[in-house]
Amino acid sequence: MMFRQRLTVVAAAAALAAAGLATGTAQAAAPAQHGKAKSGTLAASCSQAYLPLPDPSCTPGAYNPDVTQATIGQTICVSGWTATVRPPTSYTNALKVQQIARYGYADTNPSDYEEDHFVPLELGGAPRDPRNLWPEPRYGNEPAQSKDSVETRLKNAVCARKVTLAAARSAIAGDWTTALSRLGL
Repeated sequence: MMFRQRLTVVAAAAALAAAGLATGTAQAAAPAQHGKAKSGTLAASCSQAYLPLPDPSCTPGAYNPDVTQATIGQTICVSGWTATVRPPTSYTNALKVQQIARYGYADTNPSDYEEDHFVPLELGGAPRDPRNLWPEPRYGNEPAQSKDSVETRLKNAVCARKVTLAAARSAIAGDWTTALSRLGL
């Protein structure tokens, strides 16, 4: 079993290289690998203690430099804009497998996780930066699907000029489960 997981991580790394991460086309370098477990596989280096949020040392979030308060009318507030920047699943699926191992999840089935943008694309999160992507569980008290409606409401509030882009980003990055109430939405 451990050998199969190790092969999966190696395959994911190869897919990331093919997707452009290793060639520098992504916005950040791959996270540093930490110590190895006794079996020779990578030890978990990200904590699950923050769930339903990601470990801030592994996934601090990152912004798309093209999205600012001045450009929201040409970017996030344009219907369908996120589809123009969303990375391909060949990239996110390979990254998800690698990050599932880094988080040390006992459940290693990729379909049980959404490769989530911590700062969502709807608020100008960096599309391909590994610091802004993490394997968010689709199960538990606050599953991945719960965050989607929060993202949409925040984007709508930004586009209606009820809150600033910076305030919405700060609220969702601080704790998406309380972001709406913190902003009075």
